[in-house]
Amino acid sequence: MRSVYFDHAATTAVDPTVLSLMMPYFSEHYGNPSELHALGRATREAVEQARAQVAAALGAAEKEIIFTSGGTEADNMALIGYLQRFEDGHLIISAIEHPGVMEAARFLQRQGWDVTFVGVDGQGMIDLDEYAAAFRDDTRLASVMLANNVVGTVQPVAELARVAHERGAVFHTDAVQVAGSLPLAVDELGVDLLSLSAHKFYGPKGSGALYIRRGTRMAPIIHGGGHERRLRSGTENVPGIVGLGAALTAAVDGIGETKPRLERLRERLMTGVLASIEDVLYLGHPTERLPGNVAFTVRYIEGESMLLQLDAKGIAVSSGSACASGSLEPSHVILAMGFGAEEAHGSLRLSLGRENTDEEADYFLEVFPGIVERLRAMSPLYVKG
Repeated sequence: MRSVYFDHAATTAVDPTVLSLMMPYFSEHYGNPSELHALGRATREAVEQARAQVAAALGAAEKEIIFTSGGTEADNMALIGYLQRFEDGHLIISAIEHPGVMEAARFLQRQGWDVTFVGVDGQGMIDLDEYAAAFRDDTRLASVMLANNVVGTVQPVAELARVAHERGAVFHTDAVQVAGSLPLAVDELGVDLLSLSAHKFYGPKGSGALYIRRGTRMAPIIHGGGHERRLRSGTENVPGIVGLGAALTAAVDGIGETKPRLERLRERLMTGVLASIEDVLYLGHPTERLPGNVAFTVRYIEGESMLLQLDAKGIAVSSGSACASGSLEPSHVILAMGFGAEEAHGSLRLSLGRENTDEEADYFLEVFPGIVERLRAMSPLYVKG
């Protein structure tokens, strides 16, 4: 059976070249990077080379990069690690954040912090007036994701960071979905903290990074031997770190070719869906969106049913947020955009990668209308015409 993978926002396959660079650090160069002998020095050199690669990709200094276990830990470190330096205060996040930020904010709320959840419009774009008005004298931090993982909307982070700085607050962005799709120059974005996760850009799972602008004081959330500038204790995941550095370098170098090709495929898919199926709503901003994100809701049927029918045809997609898989709860992102539970439950996300082809897009457009027609024929809510 044909196999088509349209779920790159959930995870990507490790690039073969990246994997080949990682392999020696599992069993050949296996030393602990904290040790001074030759094996330890070899792995420490590999870690620092990867740190230099990440710094170069972001336009940052090497000392501004901390390695983590992934995007969720980086998000938690950004929010909790920065705010626990204060006795109390106020935090601002958007209403459509990834659970890595959303649940960290709710944890802080339970610890007594005031949290404001700023709303978005029907295209997933943050309300700039509401955001600016949310700041208070005791606002310590604002966190707004660079691009949404469900609907792909890209936020005006440079403007959001400027407002935060004018009000004396630090600004964090979850950029997990963006690496390899859009440029990530931290000075142009104006951010103080930025989260990455390697498995979103053809690197390994279990490896991430947090950019911390020089002068931004942090406290550790993991305590132990004082690794990673005493901010993230625990023996470094050397193969994962090597893979992250190599994958990010390749992703950034390939943006010029990858971005326009994904945009073209995205438009091919979305135009085809809208032309062949009635009662479909395109989700997210029409232009300010990730190049490989195609998100829509099909009325009168469940996204889970469409997902399973597509899977039977060899096509992998996501319904709602990949991090909420297995849950029947409607996507909080789509609800925050003003849609009802019916539209949220009927949503699909196709997230494209660099290996996807026109032929795969055409195959999806060939089989999907029939799937919708069959499922709607079984739906008591659908009346044709």
